[in-house]
Amino acid sequence: MTTLIRADRLIDGTGAAPLKDAVLVIERGKVVGAFEGQPPEGLVAANSRTIDLPGCTIMPGMIDTHVHLNLPGDGTSLEEAMREPEGVLVATSAFGASKALAAGITTVRDVGALGSTAINVRRTLELGYGEGARVLACGQPITITGGHTWYFGGEADGVDALRRKVRQMVKLGADFIKVMASGGGTVNTTSWLPSYSQEELTAIADEAHRMGRKVTAHCLCATSTDYVINAGFDQIEHAGFIVDSKGNQKYDPAVADRLARSGIPVTSTLAVGGAVVQTMLSRENRTPAEEALLTRWTKMRAENLAQFGKLREAGVAFVAGTDAGWRFTTITDMPMEIALMEEGGMSASEAIVAGTGFAAKVIGIDDQVGTLTAGLSADVIAVAGNPLENLDALRDVHLVMQEGQLKAGQMLNRFAGA
Repeated sequence: MTTLIRADRLIDGTGAAPLKDAVLVIERGKVVGAFEGQPPEGLVAANSRTIDLPGCTIMPGMIDTHVHLNLPGDGTSLEEAMREPEGVLVATSAFGASKALAAGITTVRDVGALGSTAINVRRTLELGYGEGARVLACGQPITITGGHTWYFGGEADGVDALRRKVRQMVKLGADFIKVMASGGGTVNTTSWLPSYSQEELTAIADEAHRMGRKVTAHCLCATSTDYVINAGFDQIEHAGFIVDSKGNQKYDPAVADRLARSGIPVTSTLAVGGAVVQTMLSRENRTPAEEALLTRWTKMRAENLAQFGKLREAGVAFVAGTDAGWRFTTITDMPMEIALMEEGGMSASEAIVAGTGFAAKVIGIDDQVGTLTAGLSADVIAVAGNPLENLDALRDVHLVMQEGQLKAGQMLNRFAGA
């Protein structure tokens, strides 16, 4: 059946000006075209169905390029989460993918999970045994012995062992390779120091590319970012400038310039700080520990936004990713991430593209989804109002469609039988 979705406007995910009085035509799960006013005569069959969404905006489904489906995003630490049996982590991941889809996030990229849990959830959804956001998964993030997220099972050291670990992840079914190039929030790791040597990172990138996989790296210090640039990675997560154990940061313009000239895009993950601050501010009668956490993360949120702005000014490209699951960041926090990107200096249109079309391009699925381009999968959402005027509109999802099938949203019950 041919489906027409009508709304006040349409944002196609490419950065082009929005269409007014828009009609999106969908057939056999694919986008046929987007038009202002009426579609061309003869394009639409007589038995087509029409979904009218006055006051709404049609746009591509959001793409969160950095999630951890194993983690609940409710303040549970990584160490606490890893005490749960594997079955609980699989179920948590499946529920997370379902929640993401209902929020208009039609694709998520899982950048680290225990064993093959996220890969198994991806396969379950592919088989049609449930509904959830499309999942891309790396399996286990590769890390040094005792390094950041070592609990997931990705420990490997030395050039030969690292090449073998890349091959093991490809064998497991990894869509891409993820590397912890510095420490992070895992207990007893050093976020202000690189984890791997230049030689080791170069070997990982070489092996990943030889196996036909993109490779991305978690970097929280400038030296790790430098190493990753030299190694020829495809993407960087965070790109922080932490210099000591207290989390203090010192922006390095020389590293920023090298990063910009490399053309390697960075995943923003601004929502981590945003979610901590939002959660602590919502609590009445905060404990001294919660007050300290609020103070620390208010400072870090401001520093991260400032560095985001400086990196953009230097010419660094960003894609949207929330780090969902980590600390208090939920699987539905993409609207917060996109709004923070605007606060950091992007226009609303640029921020939306960073979470749709450009995100798809960077993670290698722009031939499938990300824009409302003819021939691509009809992963479509409709939100109330105009997100180009107020990004809070992304929180009010009226329709979610994945591969041309209605999935969720306030309008689902009305049109499910149409």
